[in-house]
Amino acid sequence: MLKEIELSYSDKNEMLSVIKALANEARINILELLDDGCLNVNEIAEKLDMPVSTTALNIKILEEAGLVMTELQPGIRGSMKVSSKSCRDVIINLDSKQSRALENSIYINMPIGSYSDCIVKPSCGLVGDKGSIGKFDKPSSFYYPEKVNAQLLWFYKGYIEYKFPYESIKNSNITMLELSIEMCSEAPFYRNDWPSDITLWVNDIEVGTWTSPGDFGGRRGKNNPQWWPDNINQYGLLKYWRIKKDGTYIDNMKLSDKKISEFKLEDNDYISVKIGIKEEAKNIGGISIFGKSFGDYPQDIVMKLEYDKIKE
Repeated sequence: MLKEIELSYSDKNEMLSVIKALANEARINILELLDDGCLNVNEIAEKLDMPVSTTALNIKILEEAGLVMTELQPGIRGSMKVSSKSCRDVIINLDSKQSRALENSIYINMPIGSYSDCIVKPSCGLVGDKGSIGKFDKPSSFYYPEKVNAQLLWFYKGYIEYKFPYESIKNSNITMLELSIEMCSEAPFYRNDWPSDITLWVNDIEVGTWTSPGDFGGRRGKNNPQWWPDNINQYGLLKYWRIKKDGTYIDNMKLSDKKISEFKLEDNDYISVKIGIKEEAKNIGGISIFGKSFGDYPQDIVMKLEYDKIKE
């Protein structure tokens, strides 16, 4: 899960560590490269045309600053270290009094198998990092208890619903809701040109529709387990759905003028998020949703909530 780092005078060591890490073009290039997914040190060195030893040193500095995380993952010949971004935003607060209203944020991570409700139609299926869950093209598989282990799921029509808890800030003024999801269309095997109109709802209010250009394959997803076949879809696109004070967006494209105040975030002890395909959609091409062990991005569904809070 990508975090936010706020630097202030209260922790000068952290401020110096992060600023030092960012004050180097090679390290900035590494962070930019990791926007496309996780990589091992040899891949980073090759893409940036740097010695492996220099690359490893720069990665270590980024790790110490909390900007990058490195994990052991199974490789073709034993385990290998793979690096990914652990931070998406760095905020520098130079107000020593901190008496003004500051915008704070929390992140809620939702594994893709932790959905609360669904209605799906074939083709459909779920897989975990060790194999399939139930049988492909059987909607009943989506109700198996093992669904919580899903790392990739897909369906042609219908929707899937998640309920995000947020009681820690329930009485705060939420100014922005963001959802980051790796997803794409759903086609037999894979088809890079296979448009699908994917719609998102929050608390049963439509946020908007994004047309996925295809169901992507032709190369392996960077996080896919070795057993996953090469001739099936491999990765998606990491999309950012945002609800703000002035409207709804996907990435930086405005979808509607619906304001965050219209989504009734205070009505329940959870925030409902539905993702699916409308019956009347122009392009019905299904949906695939990737978890942290599939696709290109080592994350599940992440909700970010920004809210106003007065710091004493």
